[in-house]
Amino acid sequence: MIVLGFESSCDETGVALVHAAPGAPSRLLAEALHSQAAMHEAYGGVVPELASRDHIRRVLPLARHVLAEAGLGLADVDLVAYTRGPGLAGALLVGAGVAVALGAALGRPTLGVHHLEGHLLSPVLGDTAPAFPFIALLVSGGHTQLMRVEGVGRYALLGETIDDAAGEAFDKSAKLLGLGYPGGPALARLAEAGDERAFALPRPLLHSGDLDFSFAGLKTAVATQVRKLGPAPSPQARADLAAGTQAAIVDVLVAKSLRALADSGLPRLVVAGGVGANRRLRERLTAGAARIGAQVYYPPLALCTDNGAMIALAAAMRVQAGVTRGTHDGAFDVRPRWPLEELAAP
Repeated sequence: MIVLGFESSCDETGVALVHAAPGAPSRLLAEALHSQAAMHEAYGGVVPELASRDHIRRVLPLARHVLAEAGLGLADVDLVAYTRGPGLAGALLVGAGVAVALGAALGRPTLGVHHLEGHLLSPVLGDTAPAFPFIALLVSGGHTQLMRVEGVGRYALLGETIDDAAGEAFDKSAKLLGLGYPGGPALARLAEAGDERAFALPRPLLHSGDLDFSFAGLKTAVATQVRKLGPAPSPQARADLAAGTQAAIVDVLVAKSLRALADSGLPRLVVAGGVGANRRLRERLTAGAARIGAQVYYPPLALCTDNGAMIALAAAMRVQAGVTRGTHDGAFDVRPRWPLEELAAP
């Protein structure tokens, strides 16, 4: 089965082709991705209307590029997948409209995929695929969640953020430090030159006894330190504060993830989403899991950001597991707000 996947939930337009066959590892045949970061940088964040219009401009050229790279034609596609939600409504509608129209024209089924499920399953495209069941740490954009994953479509929420997500904490702290957009990678780069012990920053809910997260208080603490440093802080002070901010976020994510592994007795942790590309987080999680006899699985770095490959893969895995109702009758909708745990409902 060859799946053509479209991702357009926010500020990246992604298109990919994935080959899936029973009893064989899924293979990424070709992918293309356009990031809108440069366009949104002037505004310090994503402008929904601009994002939607740019998706319209990019999606078809990217699809043509992917098909050409794979040496395939539209007639070779067996299933068309798209991100149904969550995300920006207008941006989601671009990918959904193109996918459903294409499916109708080809007489192929279409399937709307949950964006976070795509992230959650993306490590399957890595060198070593995790076996079910496992614990998943989802750290993507405005989402920070710990899930128990028994299989495709079988998810139980263990804990989530009660305010800001880890990605938001990275981005908002970066903005306070005067860094560019997107802020998370910029803060991580600056942190490499800093001393993470130079500032005493809080680790919210670190010892709460549950698996929930909270990062709003950390952002407030960073804002307080920025004010204390004054209008012209030294480069070293900025680097130290960046390092301390990163360390606080990583400490909480690692502690909660290891606690989830211990509570569940499972030996596998999957980390997915943009924050999963953070080098410090990967180092700490891998070392911490090894100490308790567990293994951590990450998607390839190129697939940590939003991308079409994860959407095509999730659709293929749902079809193979028999937990989907794909249609090709031209009917579709999008769900800007869509809790992942709803996918486990009958």
